[in-house]
Amino acid sequence: MRLVTGLFRAPPGAGRIALAVAYGVVCHAVFAVAVIAMIVAMFFGMSESLGRVPAPWYILANALLILQFPLAHSVLLTARGRAFLARLAPRPYGATLATTTYAIIASAQLAALFVFWTPSGIVWWRAEGAAFWALCTAYACAWLILIKASYDAGAEVQSGALGWMSLVQKISPRFPDMPETGLFRVIRQPIYVGFALTLWTVPVWTPDQLALALGYTAYCLLAPRLKERRFAALYGDRFRRYQTRTPYILPRLPRSR
Repeated sequence: MRLVTGLFRAPPGAGRIALAVAYGVVCHAVFAVAVIAMIVAMFFGMSESLGRVPAPWYILANALLILQFPLAHSVLLTARGRAFLARLAPRPYGATLATTTYAIIASAQLAALFVFWTPSGIVWWRAEGAAFWALCTAYACAWLILIKASYDAGAEVQSGALGWMSLVQKISPRFPDMPETGLFRVIRQPIYVGFALTLWTVPVWTPDQLALALGYTAYCLLAPRLKERRFAALYGDRFRRYQTRTPYILPRLPRSR
């Protein structure tokens, strides 16, 4: 909220502010497209999309769409990746806009995955009646978990707002502290768990949805290991104590008395 209210006290600089706002508009527009495309495409089990690659080449095309997000996502979070992001925006604002640039790229990747997927045309199972409503409820809850976890981790970073809002105010981006509250008090990786839950609670099942769910569930299990290495290097003993008391992805069951 301090970041938002600070927008109304921005120092002069029409060019800087215009650039920042332009980045913000693009970032949040692409982010919205990606989220809506993901919700809708998975709700229908990836059976509805705009991809029209002919068989059997659509299998390769879909595999590349699955792989491109986690590969780039992981590379861009390395030291070299962050340096590359800083070079993508006009000087001297590249470093400030890096988080916004990253969010634009990640959102565009997700949008491409769900918009340009080529459906196989095979539907194994479509929920009906009570099963349909139960899965719709579970799907909505999975998205709420993902949204809450993203908020707990720092909504300004997850949405890409940190970069452009900082540039408007002509300040260095101030990253949120190591997340330990909210869902992060229960498990260390609630964002990845929430994402994985959205993959498995859909009311329509196809070979397409199964391939997506298996591939990205594996990513959700393995990718946080790289994230935790970065956190260990950044926060040291504080993060290691957090690791000791907080489980990775499965909450601890209450002990019976």
